[in-house]
Amino acid sequence: MNDISHQAGAAGADASEAEAFFAANPDIETIHMLVPDTNGIMRGKWGPPDLARKAFADGVQLPLSIFGLDVWGREVPETNLHIETGDRDGTCLAVSGTLKRITWSERPSAQLLMGMYEPDGTPWFADPRHVLARVLDRFKAKGLTPVCAFELEFYLLKPDFETDAMSSPLPHTGHMTGPERQQMYSINTLSGLEEFFAGIHEAAAAQGLPVDTIISEAGPGQFEINLLHRADAMRAADEALLLRRMIAGVARRNGHRASFMAKPFQDWPGNGMHVHVSLQDEAGRNIFADPQDGETKLRHAIAGVLETMPEALAVFVNSFNGYRRLAPGSYAPTRVAWGENNRSVAVRIPSGSAKARRLEHRIAGADAHPHLVAAAMLAGLLHGLETGAEPPPAVIGNAYEGGGTGAELTDYMEEAVEAFECSDFIADALGADFRLVFSELKKAEQAVFDERISRLEHETYL
Repeated sequence: MNDISHQAGAAGADASEAEAFFAANPDIETIHMLVPDTNGIMRGKWGPPDLARKAFADGVQLPLSIFGLDVWGREVPETNLHIETGDRDGTCLAVSGTLKRITWSERPSAQLLMGMYEPDGTPWFADPRHVLARVLDRFKAKGLTPVCAFELEFYLLKPDFETDAMSSPLPHTGHMTGPERQQMYSINTLSGLEEFFAGIHEAAAAQGLPVDTIISEAGPGQFEINLLHRADAMRAADEALLLRRMIAGVARRNGHRASFMAKPFQDWPGNGMHVHVSLQDEAGRNIFADPQDGETKLRHAIAGVLETMPEALAVFVNSFNGYRRLAPGSYAPTRVAWGENNRSVAVRIPSGSAKARRLEHRIAGADAHPHLVAAAMLAGLLHGLETGAEPPPAVIGNAYEGGGTGAELTDYMEEAVEAFECSDFIADALGADFRLVFSELKKAEQAVFDERISRLEHETYL
């Protein structure tokens, strides 16, 4: 067995999986080969079914420099991943369990998620799936398994929605202005989009995505879809990425446009990615629910996540726009704080049964990379367990009022990236090479926003 085949086998991919799929789906014409880049944007290629078979065997060749592209898909030379290396190809191998039929395509199609490896079969350091794997290996060495569940918020818009016209985002919601249009948790709002949500459930069944509840959120045309928890953080992160793609595809098929932009509207709440986490021991027991020391371990975990949060903020809020979401009263956190059953804090301990004792990480934007969010958050949690750190007092009431509730989180991308770039914790947890790539990408993106003259400047000064 060569190195590449060994890596494929290590990831659980098997050629028989592809053959079984095509036997059950003989009409498939096109495969969408998906490689999520450092921003969580899907790169890759389309091809015939044989291309998927190749991904389960020898692999599919694509440039390693995919992970050195900014949010606009442009090369960032400072990442050292482009022409200075000869712009080498890597080998993309199938992720087991992700070859699934696409229900929203006009033609019979399927998709396959792939991971990136160097030509010799070594996991490519800049692939966020391997960054998360690096963190999960540390848990495995301690006999612990993170159990994760992702929740994603998004806005549903008209397909021709104009970004500078803040009215009529969706036909049934009317105009953006007016408090009567908010209708948080409204069943009627969901009923008005019955065909869209039926399409979501149909697609989720075809994709094997564990879609749980769907609710109408705080903004008009804003919704949240929750995934069931998985005792496999890698799979949970894969599913969060694929859920975003699925929602966008089903929206297009139904004449809408889905947006996971962190803060699309000034007057309405932004879109968040909330992650619920508990830890199982080797017997499958939730260590946070242990009557002897579960609460102590939970406190250590909370403390570690809070201590490392400012250094990891650039991962949690990975877009220039995302920092607009961190505003008082917005249900997005603004301070390094935690609390029991409190939605104004960064780390919330949800109410519920003792056996489901867990923490909820509430800071990430819906446009963040799920694998990197999970990697940084879990690394912080492990830091707290290993050091025995103690958290500050829990916040009771409104954390936005600030008194003694922890340091303020920066709302400037430049400051967050600087903290990330200088962090020894990030270098140790995610890898020093990855720290450089991510930092240079974000600095390049920041520079574009700094150089652009805004519409407001023209309206004010021109």
